[in-house]
Amino acid sequence: MSQTVRTTRTSRKLRTVRTAVRAAVVLGLGMGLAACSETVDQVDKAVDETYEVTYEVTGTGVDEIQFHGGGGKAMEPKIETVESPTLPWRKTVTLRGIMPPVVMPIAVDEDGADVSCSITHKGEVIKEAKGEGMLAAGGCVAVSPVAG
Repeated sequence: MSQTVRTTRTSRKLRTVRTAVRAAVVLGLGMGLAACSETVDQVDKAVDETYEVTYEVTGTGVDEIQFHGGGGKAMEPKIETVESPTLPWRKTVTLRGIMPPVVMPIAVDEDGADVSCSITHKGEVIKEAKGEGMLAAGGCVAVSPVAG
């Protein structure tokens, strides 16, 4: 067999292999994009879904309460503030999508403060915290129940 015939056969085999590899890559990319499309659809749906949470703050010496009240964007929520709140304090808000529920009682008291907070969704406490001392802040931060 001549060198030309072998080279021609090898070239045909390589072209066939390249074509098969290209087809596999195109198929894989197509399937990957379809999966990404489904994920994007799920995220879009989750972003539009709303849910209610109830914030509660108890204790003594709370000067201010900050919380996500539902305004703003999911990842840039508007923070609402209540100054000199009467305790116990409770508020139910409607949040949207992946917006995290957050309530942050702030207490600055020389004699110390005793502060606790909780976030409830559908009757279940999804986050609670307690702080004591001259500066009690940090509050309760939970993951959106529609994000998971």
